[in-house]
Amino acid sequence: MKSVSLIKALALTILGGAALGAHAETYPARPITLIVPYPAGGTTDIAARTIAQAMGPFLKQSIVVDNRAGAGGNIGMGVVKRAHPDGYTIGMGTIGTQTINQYLYSDMPFDPAKDFAPLAMVFTTPNVIAVSATSDMKTVQDLFAKAKANKNKPLTYGSPGIGSSVHLTGAYLEQAAGIQMLHVPFKGVSGSMPALIGGQIDILLDNLPSTLSQLKDGTRVRALAVTSARRSPSLPDVPTVAEAGLKDFDVTAWFALYAPAGTPPEVQATLIDAAKKALATPEVKAQLASVGASGGTLTGADLSAFEVQERQRWSKLIKERNITTN
Repeated sequence: MKSVSLIKALALTILGGAALGAHAETYPARPITLIVPYPAGGTTDIAARTIAQAMGPFLKQSIVVDNRAGAGGNIGMGVVKRAHPDGYTIGMGTIGTQTINQYLYSDMPFDPAKDFAPLAMVFTTPNVIAVSATSDMKTVQDLFAKAKANKNKPLTYGSPGIGSSVHLTGAYLEQAAGIQMLHVPFKGVSGSMPALIGGQIDILLDNLPSTLSQLKDGTRVRALAVTSARRSPSLPDVPTVAEAGLKDFDVTAWFALYAPAGTPPEVQATLIDAAKKALATPEVKAQLASVGASGGTLTGADLSAFEVQERQRWSKLIKERNITTN
């Protein structure tokens, strides 16, 4: 009788192990949630929805986008940090949430270097310096000259928020050009674009994808320059800031996928593989090109190493410019 019981126990153990193995092999067995830590309609949202739709077929599951905006992206990425590390909740981190915010916020709900597993860069894009179509500033040199001539009444520039990469691009521009402007933060381009068109601010700085349609239309908004080292194929006639005389000026925003720390390596590998395959499709390449973005190439450890470089760069600027969230 004892031998029969032992055989039964062994059989159950083997069957249980097989069931667990089969369960592990089925990832993902249900839809995945992609947390976007910024409002709908902005560049982070564009990145998330583009990659979510494209990765779905390779994962044989849908990826549902969930916007959790607030605190410069900290609220949403805090949700990702606290999520169970099983691959069913991932986040769209940015240059802001992963390499800037920790130097601006004293009450960070996560450690960007320790609380996430970097998966894949989705895309990079330049920021753009734009003015109203009726503005007397036609070039970046005009902007510099006007800023220097109006020190008692600084030019105002809008951004998607305090501490955003766009805000820091403005601070970097001021530092490099030796000018002073007044930063006016908004809750995304849905607030800053109407303010520019309505004349409440002089200049708009934003990620290119969320302003490209207005810039191409050209009836209400005009681009002065892009902040990348090379001109954007989407706006080939718009010069770079470097061409305006600020040699080596090169700023690009970036957006990448992250999983909570502790997510199993095989799950990370599945997500990375799906992201790489999605970014390689002609459809996604065309989608990204249409919004002025370039597909990412960094994954895993390479993405983590890139973040370290970015933190060094932006922490230095924040300290030198004494930038705070107050």
